[in-house]
Amino acid sequence: MSRTTADPEPIRVLVVEDDPVAADAHVMYVGRVPGFVAVGKARTGAEARRALERTPVDLLLLDLHLPDVHGLQLARTLRAAGHHADVIAVTSARDLAVVREGVSLGVVQYVLKPFTFATLRDRLVRYAEFHAAVGEASGQEEVDRALAVLRAPAPPALPKGLGAPTLERVTGALRTAEDGLTAAGLAEAVGISRITARRYLEHLVQAGRAARRPLYGQVGRPELVYRWVPDASGRSR
Repeated sequence: MSRTTADPEPIRVLVVEDDPVAADAHVMYVGRVPGFVAVGKARTGAEARRALERTPVDLLLLDLHLPDVHGLQLARTLRAAGHHADVIAVTSARDLAVVREGVSLGVVQYVLKPFTFATLRDRLVRYAEFHAAVGEASGQEEVDRALAVLRAPAPPALPKGLGAPTLERVTGALRTAEDGLTAAGLAEAVGISRITARRYLEHLVQAGRAARRPLYGQVGRPELVYRWVPDASGRSR
């Protein structure tokens, strides 16, 4: 169906990522979110600068560790050159000093690797709402509301009986198990009961970080095998 003149223009995204598999995945993910279109991808900072000279861009999906330049240095250079595209940083870096520096350079969101499509979709939807805010605010409350849409909600509390230290051990065991783990296998690997292991595994499934499938070939009910959900690049770690 053709877009009418009343429809808003899609938000144009340039994917800047040196891993070709991850770049293709990010382009695909962007295309799956209504209101966004990936207008290109760049492997290096130099390629990103050339792409911005050719194509108008609203948003950079920017990996911070590029072969030729740090992502924040690239953002600084682009600002100096008059490019005003916003930035969603895609990175495994967890240095809060880097986060603070990025705020002054137009980094409106951070997405930490590994992440799922749902995580990136949430950030893009929030950015779209922020991007659509135009006109003059009526007061402080409206300004605060416009900025608040960029913030992801606080992570939900763990279900009663689950603890963060054990969840971290469970996550580590599952991520390194190439063939997946059953509840019994996880219980043995982590040192918890089978029932407790299943509770943690089901929590990860509900959070979108694990997937389960039945294991057939045994007498009785098939046992469930749980696997870690790979990140956007297709890597499990």
